[in-house]
Amino acid sequence: MTRPLRVAVVGAGPAGIYASDLLMKSEHPVQVDLFEKMPAPFGLIRYGVAPDHPRIKGIIKSLHNVLDKPEVRLLGNITIGEDITVEELRSFYDAIIFSTGAVADRDLNIPGKEMRGHYGAGQFVGFYDGNPYFSRDWDLSAEQVAVVGVGNVGLDISRVLAKTADEMLVTEIPDNVYANLSRSAAREIHIFGRRGPAQAKFTPLELKELDHSPNVEVIVDPEDIDYDAASEEARRASKSVDLVCQTLENYAIREPKGAPHKIFIHFFESPVEILGDEDGNVTGFITERTELDGTGDVRGTGKKNTWPVQAVYRAVGYRSEPVKGVPFDETAHIMPNDGGHILAADGKPLPGLYATGWIKRGPIGLIGNTKSDAKETTEILLQDYATGKLSAPENPAEDAIIELLEARNIEYTTWDGWHQLDAAERAAGAAEGRERKKYVEVAEMLEHSRVEES
Repeated sequence: MTRPLRVAVVGAGPAGIYASDLLMKSEHPVQVDLFEKMPAPFGLIRYGVAPDHPRIKGIIKSLHNVLDKPEVRLLGNITIGEDITVEELRSFYDAIIFSTGAVADRDLNIPGKEMRGHYGAGQFVGFYDGNPYFSRDWDLSAEQVAVVGVGNVGLDISRVLAKTADEMLVTEIPDNVYANLSRSAAREIHIFGRRGPAQAKFTPLELKELDHSPNVEVIVDPEDIDYDAASEEARRASKSVDLVCQTLENYAIREPKGAPHKIFIHFFESPVEILGDEDGNVTGFITERTELDGTGDVRGTGKKNTWPVQAVYRAVGYRSEPVKGVPFDETAHIMPNDGGHILAADGKPLPGLYATGWIKRGPIGLIGNTKSDAKETTEILLQDYATGKLSAPENPAEDAIIELLEARNIEYTTWDGWHQLDAAERAAGAAEGRERKKYVEVAEMLEHSRVEES
């Protein structure tokens, strides 16, 4: 009897889970082992979505359905490239798909970037989402804050900074996050974009939700509502862009709401410098006023504005990090690929190695992009299998990888373990009238994920 195709998928976020699902729907019998660095699955859905967005977290339900299938096996708390090398992994599987995502922050290369109080948005997201590999404490002493970047991540961190701790307590935030937010002094959040409203990367619903809290008022300067010919064309070509512009226009013309916490959205302001005192603490932020050039891009006007802020968050994009033993493009921050295959330095495909998601194309796009991305990669993999381009692994036995993990005393988590952790977090939340309270320490997560052998 022909054995099933064995595939290791590295990264149990949406990209990896969608790829696993598509493999199992193919005409070939497939067994998938889904490796995850965290003790828990779901990647950025668990650790990158703001806790006050349960609507987006509903995606987890569909991901659950995939992991419930007998052909897929979750193996968590394992770092590929460290606990197990990529070469070792290749000895157990016909193919490996890397879907390791992007959680590090891109740099903001302006003078003053070394100042204390300048943060990457991803660092703050990791904190408030209870990522066990990020800080447990956060300095929230700044009353005035600058956020650089007009995308949804910039909206998320601005909203979390502007809301009260008690508003966030109804979510799944851990105790340490609530304690920190309770000490927040933030009263003014200033979001800065280099270009205009039609070039903002917000989604319409996220932008509207920004103003839902009775404690938060969103303010847009009417002078920042400006469009050139290319901007007007962008509005006509995209309903989403037009809705974003309409929402920003409504913020600009409405009467003051009178809420105690303000979020100012500034367009046509390009970052120039972060100011600091003699002790290296952020004291201000300088921008240069820009203007549209007719193409949808902008040019500088030479006019500088100085904003008195005590913290600066850069939300200018995430970047992926390399996996030891796999080629990595240090400029584009992706695994070099041809749409599916990972490429060697000479540009040729590396047999049996594939990429999908943000590690493949960079941190752009929404869930729909992730699905189409996984489809492209898995189709290439399955075509390679069908045409005999994949080499058989040395040890394809299903239990071989488990024997290696146990021989190395690596405490790995499983799908059954996730159900136990999930139940424990829900019980902890229910005790406080919440749906869930997230465990943040790896040791805690492992403790609640242990499955007793029958």
